[in-house]
Amino acid sequence: MVSSVRENLGMSQSGLAKKCNLKIEEIESIESGQELFLPPTIRQKLAKGLKLNLFEIKMYEKPPLEDFKLDFMTEDYMKQAILEGNTDNLRCPSCGSKLQTRVARMYDLEDNLVLTPKAHCTKCPFQII
Repeated sequence: MVSSVRENLGMSQSGLAKKCNLKIEEIESIESGQELFLPPTIRQKLAKGLKLNLFEIKMYEKPPLEDFKLDFMTEDYMKQAILEGNTDNLRCPSCGSKLQTRVARMYDLEDNLVLTPKAHCTKCPFQII
């Protein structure tokens, strides 16, 4: 895990964030497993900060589920439940574990707020992005 590599280098989360030129919240979400797939730019910064090559940092990401497809109605229902905060009964459709959910606050090119529901399973690679 990223946290163990960071700790082996003797860095704090804030130290790694400064070294990678990332926000500490990004480091926290990566280490907590909220962000499972990293954009190439963040992956490059993180690899440099942790003194790893890009292949090594990619090994810390969870592989996507290739055999599992979520139907659109179920996915839409789950996204709406996340946006409404009704997440107590949301379970992973792949393994049945409780999903970790959050609403990402993003801004589009015109600086309009866009709320994006996200969820991931801690037991298997299932996620809603």
